[in-house]
Amino acid sequence: MVTLGAGDFTYQVSGEDWGNIPEDWTYKEATAVAVDSDDNVYVFNRGTHPMVIFNADGDVLRTWGDGIFANPHGVTIGPDGSVYCVDNGDHTVRQFTPDGKLLMTLGQAHQAASPMSGEPFNRPTHLAIDPRTGDLYVADGYSNARVHKFTPDGRHLFSWGESGTAEGQFNIVHNITTDKDGWVYIADRENHRVQVFSPDGKYETQWLNLSRAACICLDTRAEPLVYVGEYFGGIESNAIGTNLGPRVSIMDTKGNVLAQLSDASYGDEPGRFYSPHGIAVDSKGSIYVAEVSWSDYGSRMDPPRELRSLQKLVKES
Repeated sequence: MVTLGAGDFTYQVSGEDWGNIPEDWTYKEATAVAVDSDDNVYVFNRGTHPMVIFNADGDVLRTWGDGIFANPHGVTIGPDGSVYCVDNGDHTVRQFTPDGKLLMTLGQAHQAASPMSGEPFNRPTHLAIDPRTGDLYVADGYSNARVHKFTPDGRHLFSWGESGTAEGQFNIVHNITTDKDGWVYIADRENHRVQVFSPDGKYETQWLNLSRAACICLDTRAEPLVYVGEYFGGIESNAIGTNLGPRVSIMDTKGNVLAQLSDASYGDEPGRFYSPHGIAVDSKGSIYVAEVSWSDYGSRMDPPRELRSLQKLVKES
């Protein structure tokens, strides 16, 4: 085991894929991860079974989703236990029960809005829920620089955002979360920042000096903490550069950095990351990091190989 961080933010990591899956299963790559109120862990992946649910010890509880998804991307657990799955391959957001029964679909499968039209959806990426109202925010990020707000029953309210680098603009609105007061936090990946908006889409502030901010989640148990997963921000010729990501940054809700986990470049050794693409925190403060290591690295190797894509960073008490 390797230790990352220091003080109140110290974690043990093994450097291996977390979860006791059978030998004939594969994640291929875990794209997103979420934790429910019982600390069960939902891993959305592109391997044998798209949704694998574990207990906190890593034992498989159940699986579902076979044959449903075109390209798993984001997963969010609602206050009622509903599971929202964002599929950027068929341009939909689906709501399921915890055991995989379909409840609602936003968007029409395989019917994309025109690129950069501002209409939902074209390759959406993630979903967040306002804990006060149950309203839904969908990050529509890869071919649409937009955030869409819906009622809990799926009625479209309004959208905001456009392509660009200015305040309130996006260059891949990749991941999204909310806090107890309804503020909306967006990982604006290729603008290397987090932007914060009011519930009505009004720009509030931005947090800079990040690498490529790819995923974000909040831990609201005591003093609220924000966890940001960052891709490597350099280029291939600078692959041994330090403090460029990939890493996990832990911040307060004002954007002050409290800890940064890993200063090394990408790699397979314990204590390093590939591409943090999804992030979640359990009731004990341990962090789960899902990484698109196949898409970004393994598929380009000679020969191609599957890499580690799901780590648990166990918080020291």
